[in-house]
Amino acid sequence: MRAVITRVSSASVSAGGEVLGRIGRGFLVLLGVHAEDTEAQARKMAEKICHLRVFEDGNGKMNLALGDVGGAILIVSQFTLYADTRSRRPGFTEAARPETAIPLYEAVIHACRERGFPVETGRFGADMAVESCNDGPVTIIMEV
Repeated sequence: MRAVITRVSSASVSAGGEVLGRIGRGFLVLLGVHAEDTEAQARKMAEKICHLRVFEDGNGKMNLALGDVGGAILIVSQFTLYADTRSRRPGFTEAARPETAIPLYEAVIHACRERGFPVETGRFGADMAVESCNDGPVTIIMEV
């Protein structure tokens, strides 16, 4: 499982002109599911996202986690994170098929919500427009 996590002051995702999810301060998470990922990896990814300390404390050090700043999470499915770019036309055979990816994507969402975080989402498989106001910018690539 692979995620691109961006610290944002705000972010939203829409499809067909309809806003599907919107957050203020927090994380925009682009989440890719590998064909061999498991539910245990989904739970571990959620744990790592929820406890990632990249918000500044009173001394200007990245020492605070999402819960410390009252942040929210916007999770958007992103199968292209598993693109094979050895040729000019990317291949996506390493990305999980929807029957595998959807339950694991939803498991990450559920695990973040279980930890008490407000979580907004996109729509799996939809053609979406994502807007974000990156804060920092701070962007982390995470794999489990």
